[in-house]
Amino acid sequence: MIKFLIQKEFLQIRRNSFLPRLILMFPIVIMCVMPWVVSMEVKNIVVDVVDGDRSTASQQLVHQVEASNYFLFGGQKASYDEALAEVERGDADVIMVIPPQYERDLVRGESPQILVAANAVNGTKGAMGSAYLTQIITSTSPRAALNSKSLTLNSKLSTLNLYNKQQNYKLFMIPALFAIVMMLMTGFLPALNIVSEKEAGTIEQINVTPVSKWSFILAKLIPYWLIALFIITVCLLLSWLVYGITCQGPLWLVYALAMLLAIFFSSFGLLVSNYSDTMQQAIFVMWFFVVCLMLLSGLFTPTRSMPHWAYLTTYVNPMHYFIDAVRTVFVRGGGFSSVAHQVLALCCFGTVMGIWAVWSYKKNS
Repeated sequence: MIKFLIQKEFLQIRRNSFLPRLILMFPIVIMCVMPWVVSMEVKNIVVDVVDGDRSTASQQLVHQVEASNYFLFGGQKASYDEALAEVERGDADVIMVIPPQYERDLVRGESPQILVAANAVNGTKGAMGSAYLTQIITSTSPRAALNSKSLTLNSKLSTLNLYNKQQNYKLFMIPALFAIVMMLMTGFLPALNIVSEKEAGTIEQINVTPVSKWSFILAKLIPYWLIALFIITVCLLLSWLVYGITCQGPLWLVYALAMLLAIFFSSFGLLVSNYSDTMQQAIFVMWFFVVCLMLLSGLFTPTRSMPHWAYLTTYVNPMHYFIDAVRTVFVRGGGFSSVAHQVLALCCFGTVMGIWAVWSYKKNS
């Protein structure tokens, strides 16, 4: 019986003119576009300079700012008020004001005070821009130039990056994109499944058959589990072909984690579909939970930086367990023992959600 129900689900997907294209193109677009866009590195910070000294030393400092890969030089302004007006118009992000007698103070061994004013409307850009500019200014101070002992000590120190040796942000984000693709594809599609049959009226034909609730829900879930296998395979191939990034740990463990996440979200999608009467209602309910689970999972920022009450939500967030585990396996090369508690947590979430999805389906025979 369940074999024919699964065939019915695949026939419905195949006869839909949009779903096969979506299943194929969505992971390709996400994997080829998002790693270039989703980056926490701040660049292209526009800097205006007010040089009150007009000396050789001040011009050398200005040229160091121009040569930085993080800044876009906005030009030298005649006064601070003129530079501030550009910041207020949104044409500049940071102002650097070099005081008069800057070169004279450097020759005397003093530390001249340079004003750095940042536009804090965009807090991240302002803070990072100020930090980058402060590093350039500090490197030209006489204290940094004359402290030979510190330079000798630092020359003996070396940094070894164990996992992300090139500091490539794409290597950090690609496992997280696995989670996004899996969540959206295996969550939203099942959420629209049963509720679409309710709107079409075909669900009544199933309700009057002797098909059990377990067989019916399982037949709804299995196609999306197979779609999940296809999606994770496409994502792994693209990460290798496009970015040259491969899994450092056991590949079967990545598939196992992806399947556990797919079991949870497909069951959750059917659960939402069972309680929804229209497709619009199902979409809004799914979007509410998906956004909350994604933003509170540590996908973009560390969970430890959250307030304590928000951090407590990660204990009941399956996305957090998946992202933590897949980064451990994919980036750091961890084995099953390294992610055992995440696997156990995902198994529990998937089991509870699957049972709830079956129980919530009301079959009127």
